[in-house]
Amino acid sequence: MTTGGSTELVRRPNASNRATLLELLFDVVFVAALALVSMLIAERDSWAGVGPVVLMLMAIWWTWSITSTTTDFYDPEQRPIQAILMVTALGAVVTAAALASAAHALVFAVGYVTPHLVRGLVLVGVLHQHQRRHRHRHQAKGRAARFLFWFLVSGVFWIAGALLPGAPWWQLWTVAVAIDYVSAAARYPTPWLGRVPLGQYEMTTAHLGERYQQFVILALGDIILAPTLKISSAEFTHARLAAFLCAFLTMLLLWQVYVLGAGAILRTLSAHLLRRATRLAPYTHLVMLAGVVCTAAGFDLVVDRPTGDTPARWIALIVGGPALFLVGRTLFTFRIIGVVPWHRVFWLVVLAAAAPWVGGWPPVLVTSLVVLVLAAVVVGDVLGERPARPARPALRGRPG
Repeated sequence: MTTGGSTELVRRPNASNRATLLELLFDVVFVAALALVSMLIAERDSWAGVGPVVLMLMAIWWTWSITSTTTDFYDPEQRPIQAILMVTALGAVVTAAALASAAHALVFAVGYVTPHLVRGLVLVGVLHQHQRRHRHRHQAKGRAARFLFWFLVSGVFWIAGALLPGAPWWQLWTVAVAIDYVSAAARYPTPWLGRVPLGQYEMTTAHLGERYQQFVILALGDIILAPTLKISSAEFTHARLAAFLCAFLTMLLLWQVYVLGAGAILRTLSAHLLRRATRLAPYTHLVMLAGVVCTAAGFDLVVDRPTGDTPARWIALIVGGPALFLVGRTLFTFRIIGVVPWHRVFWLVVLAAAAPWVGGWPPVLVTSLVVLVLAAVVVGDVLGERPARPARPALRGRPG
């Protein structure tokens, strides 16, 4: 992509859109962190401890999203960018290790804040060294400086929440997460620099669409990970095997919901649609990943105990997880191309209507109902794709 920045550091227009091996290794680290989040949610006996876990999920996802934007804007084959990836992966390992206990809040905060600050300092420093030789270098440096400024602001709240004695850490972390997400939505308005120019969002390459697709597909594997671990150490009853099969089918159906008819929105040739997709993707994909995490947590519980009544919290995970995924995927489609897949809305209503009535069902039967609904959604997608397939080249390509 052309950014008007460093010819050494910024991605070239003819650069490969394929993810590097280091980026794929980077993804594996974050998917492992998501798996830990789902296990933590499954272990909670009530909703009381879920709030902080959600904040941590938002932080983990934001680190991945911002770093992937960095490797799309800059060349991931360059040493400074590779160093940033390695530091960020280490930060992800640290934050994942600190997930389980509130006593490790400072470790989590440091693991989250440090990679963002290192990324900003490295980029600003490298770009500043060569700024005088290239008149457009200031644009790339300004972009990095805006990101650094706002992560410094949010970093104060992350560290203060973990460090101040008696501080309500989760309230301060909520403020920190809000700063990270809102500043990005507002295009990082920074004193003396202004906001990130809209034109820079139009320079997104197909590489970013590929990165989102690869990460979601890897994350879907978490749905079958916990059930596999459970069933390998438990008795192979018919009910447990049925629950395991439902987990596998749910994973496949959610994958189909994600890829079918996606239309490569992030690879569109329309500058307007591309800009909108680039700015919207982190938020809609967060909803989808929250759905994946909840679904994985639900199957962790169901495979462990597939019979008996289904508690309300289990229903929220079993039904709410796939519903969240559908909501995120539907919102992304609607906001980009303005099409409402009404059959998905119908089946979302069916799931919501069924939730209050399935408490007396065994958990394996509830998961079977979800599988049937997802299968109906996929059938609707297949039937709706043929006449509604966009004819414009701007919406063709690989799934986004």
